[in-house]
Order: sequence, then structure tokens, then C-alpha cells
Amino acid sequence: MTQLDDPDAPDHLDADPSFARVLGLIRDVADYPAPGVLFRDVTPVLADAEAFALIATELASLVGEADVVIGVEARGFLIGAAVALVAGTGIVPVRKAGKLPRVAGSRTYELEYGTATLEFPADTIEPGARAFVVDDVLATGGTAAAACGLLIDAGIDVVGFAALLELTALGGRERLAPVPVHTLLQT
Repeated sequence: MTQLDDPDAPDHLDADPSFARVLGLIRDVADYPAPGVLFRDVTPVLADAEAFALIATELASLVGEADVVIGVEARGFLIGAAVALVAGTGIVPVRKAGKLPRVAGSRTYELEYGTATLEFPADTIEPGARAFVVDDVLATGGTAAAACGLLIDAGIDVVGFAALLELTALGGRERLAPVPVHTLLQT
């Protein structure tokens, strides 16, 4: 039984040896994308077939009754697509501004190092649909809150948010309330 199967366990799996290996694959990149920012690069996790399958399966177990998985640009596309495939749902991307031919909605938000805008495609999700949002890292929560808020504004029921890694010191989880938040690893 994993910690995710135990309702009294935390929603992260740091103590599980398989997930300790996954955590060890994540690289720290100093001063990227701006001076003073410590970027957590999950690319080695995605490149490792065993680690990628493990995280996709664990995150898919959280999707529940969602109609669709939402992948947040850009690593969230990759993780979200794998999660959707395992969970048996479709996948819809939430993109950076200017990347979609038809936009249903957009939201601008603050980053640690500036601002950004997210958009989601028109004619892909009906109001009332249940969406499960997936990204790679939950840091300050700006991107996650923007993605969830964008969907909620469009009448979409956001049933949960999940990320591979949560940087707990940055407090992003609090910005997502009342959306349920799940993370596999925390640091």
C-alpha cells in the first residue's frame, strides 16, 4: 500500500524508496530563469521510463471522476498527457499567451520574476465539466492558481490539482483553496 492509499497519510510519498529515487532525479538549476531563482528541473524524471511511469500511475490514481485532465504549460503537458492516458480521460492544455488559434479565456498572474498570461482553447471544455489540473512543480502557486481560476471563470468544476513536486516553503498550496491539492514529493 502506498501512502496515497492511506487516508491518514500525507499526500506526498517522500519516504517511499521508489519516490526517493524520483526525487533524486530532479535537478536544481541556480539562477534560472532569473538571478536568485532556484529552478527544479524534472526533465531527468521524464527521461527515465520507470520514474515517468511511476509518477503517471500515482497521479492518475487521483483523477477520480474528472472528465478531463488539464496540462499546464509546458512540463504539465507531458505529465498531464501521461496521467490522462492512464486515467482514461482526454487532455487539454493551458498555454502561454499567443500559442492558441482560438482562446476561450485568459488570466495574467505574478511570477517570482515577473508576470505571465495563461490561456485555454475555445470549444474544448463545456461549462460544468469536471477538470483535474496537472503541473510539474507547485512553488508560489501563481501558475496553478491562474490555471484553476481560468477554468473556474469558464464554469468548469476544478476537482483537484496535482504536481510531482511541491516547494512547501513558498506556500503555493494556500493559494489554491478550496481546490484539493495533491503532490507526490515535497521539499
